[in-house]
Amino acid sequence: MSSDPLANKAQAWSALFSEPMSELVKRYTASVGFDQRLWRADIEGSLAHAEMLAAQGIIGEQDLADIRRGMAQIRQEIESGRFEWKLELEDVHLNIEARLTALVGDAGKRLHTGRSRNDQVATDVRLWLRGEIDRLQPLLQSMQRALLDLAERHAETVMPGFTHLQVAQPVSFAHHLLAYVEMFARDGERLADVRRRVNRLPLGAAALAGTSYALDRWRVARTLGFDGLCENSLDAVSDRDFALEFAAFASICMVHVSRLSEEIVLWMSQNFGFIDLADRYCTGSSIMPQKRNPDVAELARGKTGRVVGHLMGLLMLMKGQPLAYNKDNQEDKEPLFDAVDTVADTLRIMAEMVEGLQVKPDAMERAARRGYATATDLADYLVKKGLPFRDAHEAVAHAVKLALGRGVDLSELSLADLQAIHPLIGEDAPQVLTLRGSMNARRVVGGTAPEQVLARIAAHRARLANA
Repeated sequence: MSSDPLANKAQAWSALFSEPMSELVKRYTASVGFDQRLWRADIEGSLAHAEMLAAQGIIGEQDLADIRRGMAQIRQEIESGRFEWKLELEDVHLNIEARLTALVGDAGKRLHTGRSRNDQVATDVRLWLRGEIDRLQPLLQSMQRALLDLAERHAETVMPGFTHLQVAQPVSFAHHLLAYVEMFARDGERLADVRRRVNRLPLGAAALAGTSYALDRWRVARTLGFDGLCENSLDAVSDRDFALEFAAFASICMVHVSRLSEEIVLWMSQNFGFIDLADRYCTGSSIMPQKRNPDVAELARGKTGRVVGHLMGLLMLMKGQPLAYNKDNQEDKEPLFDAVDTVADTLRIMAEMVEGLQVKPDAMERAARRGYATATDLADYLVKKGLPFRDAHEAVAHAVKLALGRGVDLSELSLADLQAIHPLIGEDAPQVLTLRGSMNARRVVGGTAPEQVLARIAAHRARLANA
């Protein structure tokens, strides 16, 4: 029989058990294969707990010194790859506790005073996720800066704006890119909001009912940098709203990535020809030598489904659980870990891809000319001359029909042709039918006029500089 007091499951739980856990159950219930990434948070949380226990006189100063010494050695062993993770110890928490006890004896056994694995794991996950959130924010900011850098070079570049994927009105390419900056800025706001609710301390809730030890939970919270406490012990150990909220943020963020990816795929196709991507973000074909496929954008689009799936899985995980902690909650970690990893990797590679994106302004302008994109400008012109909008709309529809019949753009119709459609059309009308005239006229806040676009770029840069 093992001399390790935590190596035997019957001993680890209590003398109540008369037989050891089966090998199949060990494998089925073990989480150490994936939750060992929580080791830093586990050590950090344990040290804060031990310091509080010593300050409260629950353990002695020598016990605290031994725990610190043992944890320092465990940290070195894990960082160097020498730590032996044992499946029979089930998870990261018992593995670290068993090694600590082997190193420092009874002090290691006293560490668990006043806590349960239920509040311990909830604390560890929150600590870990808070750190990941703090690493994701700069990636979101880098994504926005890459888009802003590209936009600033193309405030005057005209492209067709689309509705229903049909040419609608001319916009600047910069204005189009700024729409994604707005999306990722909102993602940053959502992530900051998630962090506020992540940053509450469950430790001290123990198994579900709190503890009879005189713990100082606020001391632990201050040590670990938490803003507040989970105030109900039942909720503290069973709540995974913070994981759901993060997965919701991740899903929305990846939907934004996916929309941008879809446009990059379209823009790079021969039917659009608006952009080109650097070779390092493309792949070839095993059979067609001419192909340059935008695989990175396509894969980012595909990974969106993966992250949204994690959100659905976490929602289903929680929907039927009674209070308080249930073993179901072990299943929260893999989807949460993968969502974090996927969003981080995707934001990093998308920002790099945008930085190397090559724009083809002439192709964009040609496309804008094909769809009668300035028709609304002619209608607005007539309204400003006093014609009701619905009548102006009808008159311009006749002009478009005439241009379609002749195979020309609206701007190519003669003044006589336009005046034959409606007498309010004067000699100044042709200038409103140019692409740049249309774009420059939209000076309303949030519009596509270059002066508004450049002002918005400056505002975004100031916001990011102060982030």
